Amino acid sequence: MNPNAPTQAAIVIENLSKTFPVPFRREMVRAVKDLSLTVETGQVYGLLGPNGSGKSTTMKIVLGLLRPDTGRTSIFGVDSQSVESRENVGFLPENPYFYRYLTGLETLRFYGRLCRLKGSELEDRCHDLLRLVGLEYARHRRLGGYSKGMLQRIGLAQALVQKPRLLVLDEPTAGVDPAGSREIKDLILQFREKGITILLCSHLLGQVQEICDRVGILHRGKLIREGPLKSLISIEDQTELVLEEASPELLDEIRKLAAARGARILRERRPQATLEEYFLAVTKDDPKP
Repeated sequence: MNPNAPTQAAIVIENLSKTFPVPFRREMVRAVKDLSLTVETGQVYGLLGPNGSGKSTTMKIVLGLLRPDTGRTSIFGVDSQSVESRENVGFLPENPYFYRYLTGLETLRFYGRLCRLKGSELEDRCHDLLRLVGLEYARHRRLGGYSKGMLQRIGLAQALVQKPRLLVLDEPTAGVDPAGSREIKDLILQFREKGITILLCSHLLGQVQEICDRVGILHRGKLIREGPLKSLISIEDQTELVLEEASPELLDEIRKLAAARGARILRERRPQATLEEYFLAVTKDDPKP
């Protein structure tokens, strides 16, 4: 392999459009309109938008679960309509269904066998994944006794059974409490460190901001914004300074200097944590009853 060769994109979407008939009405609704974007290898890419914006339709077409009206999608250069394109993909849907009478370990064995794993390779893979998602202690517990956060984590484990190069996650923290949500976000960052490309579909913008390298924003089926996260959310003509142990005299000097140079101080405030950060901080060390 040539080390200087360009890295192949994980996902390429070209001029994608998809319409659906409206039940009991003689009309069509266009879910996706002439969508084009690229997800590079090794990125966490956030596909964002409100409900009904076309996120799930786009994701299903990429996975080969729907056929587009026009356009094409590919995964690592293989057309999405080809079965071979799914060999390198792990998928966690928004509402995954599991056999709740199986234990965590039995569940991973089941999915491992579907991926043609067996013997010691299968057992080692199942135990490695349970450790990775922090569920080894619950490996013999039936899924019917798992919390929502635990179910999402076992869902992430099953999506990783065949060692995919691409992980597609649809609302992975939906319905999960703040502590469980934080654990899932930390896992996603671990997956990125392992070189796995991640396509994350979500409408929870605060969570996406913490983990995504690049985002695309869909609205009514159209891509209205796309680019690196930091450049999209930065305010070009403003700079924020955070000072520690600043005396009133120093603050007064800064105000005077800014005014003399033609700059305006728009606001002064103390830095604030997010509500999620505050919640996690105050509950982390709370002794159990």
